[in-house]
Amino acid sequence: MTDTAPQVSKDAMALPEAALADYLQAQVPGFRGPLTATKFKGGQSNPTYRLDAASGTYVLRRKPPGVLLPSAHAVDREFRVLQALHGGPAPVARPLHLCTDESVVGSMFYLMDFVDGRIFWDPSLPDATPAERAAIYGGIIDAMAALHTIDPSAVGLADFGKPGNYFERQLRRWTEQYRASETQPIPAMDALIAALPARCPADDGSVALVHGDFRIDNLMFDPAQPKVIAIVDWELSTLGHPLADLGYFCMALRLPRNPALPGLAGLDRAALGIPDEAALLARYSELTGRAIPADWPFVLAFSFFRLAAIAQGVAKRAQQGNASSDQATQAGRMTAMLAQLGVEALG
Repeated sequence: MTDTAPQVSKDAMALPEAALADYLQAQVPGFRGPLTATKFKGGQSNPTYRLDAASGTYVLRRKPPGVLLPSAHAVDREFRVLQALHGGPAPVARPLHLCTDESVVGSMFYLMDFVDGRIFWDPSLPDATPAERAAIYGGIIDAMAALHTIDPSAVGLADFGKPGNYFERQLRRWTEQYRASETQPIPAMDALIAALPARCPADDGSVALVHGDFRIDNLMFDPAQPKVIAIVDWELSTLGHPLADLGYFCMALRLPRNPALPGLAGLDRAALGIPDEAALLARYSELTGRAIPADWPFVLAFSFFRLAAIAQGVAKRAQQGNASSDQATQAGRMTAMLAQLGVEALG
């Protein structure tokens, strides 16, 4: 639900392969052209391409072309995160080059190593055995815990966001964003806006680099082992409370089997081998030494509220003509569904 790019033509998304190869040859040690660029499918708001060159395979991620919001699509922030994390306990692709000269491909971009791994688009892991599913979910929590045990100051990210009072600040921000993009009354969102501030926990001093979109399809796994070898799509990363990522990931346990946001609700997760929420929280707590708060339902409800506000933004932009009316309708339905799940999670 992070796709905020305006509609652009396919030609505008194409990369000037010859000029790009010449540029990268001059800027990236060891790079040799010619190259072929293939855009990855999917809804990334920052278009992402596979580059097959004479010297190997790479990945290029760029800002979308066209007029954008000033703070949106900050690929330079993503590149900074990769630089900070590469070689540490949280696995990421190796960053190679950041190009701020928009004349090269039409917008800012960065180049990173291609990571050859598996991506699971469906959290039910339909092609896996129960034992494999359990191991994969264990690997996900391992990767999240590794990220959250990194001291941002130690990797040069002390100024990557505002530390402290994360949930309080996020509630204010997303309430304002939701009200600005509101297209029709949604009683469940009004209920969350009324209830969540009173349930917001006092700041406990926990600060970590949070991914912001920590879900299974933003993780790349080893081809043969249940181990995350790269966390991808850092567009929403910032300094924040680490439990925000954990709550966001656990939303999948309650989301219905929806094509846009495939969840696990209604499935026999025990038979599938997928750990229940208590087991996931226990593993995370053991690895990080961080206790799960008594008001865990607040963290879950906050996660649904935040995603619902993002979905409403998509609905508003679509209604204004940046996308089809059908997309606006679908996003509007998603907002109401997510808000209702948030109310139910809050209890």
